[in-house]
Amino acid sequence: MTSSSLFNKTSPYGGVYAMFLVNRLQMLYFVLVMPAFLVHPYMIWAIIAMGLLSQVNLIMLSRWFASDLSEQGYEGFVLLFGERTVRLLAMAGLLFILIKITVVTQGYTDIIHQYIFPSMNRNWLILFPILMSFYLAAQGMENMIRFIMIACLSTCWMVIVFVPFYFSPTASLTDLYPLIPASGSAFTWKSLLFILSALSGPEYLILLTPWLNPRQKTLKYFTAANAYTIWEYLFLFIGALLFYGSHYLSTIKFPIVSMGRYMQSPVFERVDIFLVSVHMIYFMYVMALFLLLCYGAVRIIAGRVHAKTSQIGLLLSGTAVLLCMFAVSNWFWDAGTDQNMWLSLQSWSGACTYLLAPAVLLITLKRKRRV
Repeated sequence: MTSSSLFNKTSPYGGVYAMFLVNRLQMLYFVLVMPAFLVHPYMIWAIIAMGLLSQVNLIMLSRWFASDLSEQGYEGFVLLFGERTVRLLAMAGLLFILIKITVVTQGYTDIIHQYIFPSMNRNWLILFPILMSFYLAAQGMENMIRFIMIACLSTCWMVIVFVPFYFSPTASLTDLYPLIPASGSAFTWKSLLFILSALSGPEYLILLTPWLNPRQKTLKYFTAANAYTIWEYLFLFIGALLFYGSHYLSTIKFPIVSMGRYMQSPVFERVDIFLVSVHMIYFMYVMALFLLLCYGAVRIIAGRVHAKTSQIGLLLSGTAVLLCMFAVSNWFWDAGTDQNMWLSLQSWSGACTYLLAPAVLLITLKRKRRV
C-alpha cells in the first residue's frame, strides 16, 4: 500500500456495499445499552417512529447520491458551498466524529473491562483496538469499503443467538404490557433523541460517495438496511423485556451483553465473551473508517487536499485520537455522572448530524440548481 493511495479510487462499488455500511454504522455500541434506557414496552412504538424518521433522512441522502456533484467528492462540495465554508464544515464534522469515537470507544472499553479483562488497565484496552483500527485504516479507503462485506457477514448473524430468550420458561406476554402509555408525556424527548442518535451514522456516507457509485439508485439499498436495523433493534429490545422484565431492565448496565451469560453452548463456556469478541470486529472497522475521515478532515482544514497522502499523516491523526481517548478515559469518563454526560452529548450531536446533514445538502443542492 503506497502512501499516495489512501484515498485513491479505481472503481466505484455497488449499492450492496452502501447497504452494509448503513446497517453496520447503525448497529454500534448504543444498541447494547438501549434497552436499559428505554425500559418500557411502549417504547417499541418509539423505535418504529424513529425508524421512519431515519427513512426520511435516507431518502434525502439518496437524492444527494443521485446528483451530479456527489461523484466529484471534495470539488463537488466546493462548488456547492465554497472553499471557506467547506473548511468550516470540516472543522464541525471533525468535532462530531471525535465525540462519536469517544463515546463508542469508551463504551466498548467498559464492556471489555467488565466482561473479559476486569483486572487489566483501561488504557491497554483502548490501545490495542485502536492499533488494529489504524492498521485497517492504513490499507486505504478502497480496501476499507471492501472489508465491510467481511465485517457485516461476520456479525449480522449474532442477533439469531437471542432467539431462545423468546421461548424461555420465564418469558411472558405480560412483560410486553402496557403497549399504550398512560400519557403522551411517557415518550420523553431524551429517549427519542437517544434512539435517533443510535440510528445515526449513515450521514457519513456523504463523504464516501465517490467510492459508492453515486449515480445509481441507492434508495432501495438504504431502505433495506434501515428496515433490517429497525428489526434488529425491536428483536433485541423485546427479547430483553421478555427476559428481564421492565422493572428489572433499568438496573442492568449492558442488558444485551449480560443476556449472553445465560446462554449455554457445548463449544464456549462463556458465550458472552465470544459475542463481545465478535462484536469488536465492526467496532474496529468503524473506528478505522472514522480515522480515515478524521485524517481527510484535517487535510481539508489545513488546505492540503491536493497534496499526496502519507502514512505519517494518518499516524499523527491516529495518535492524536488515541491521546484524546486516554485523556477522556483517565479524567473525564466516570462510571456514573461523566458517562451519562457523554451519552447525552452524543445523543444531541448524533441526532443533529443525522437530521441536518442530509437536509442541508438537499436544500443547498436545490437552491444551486435554481441559480
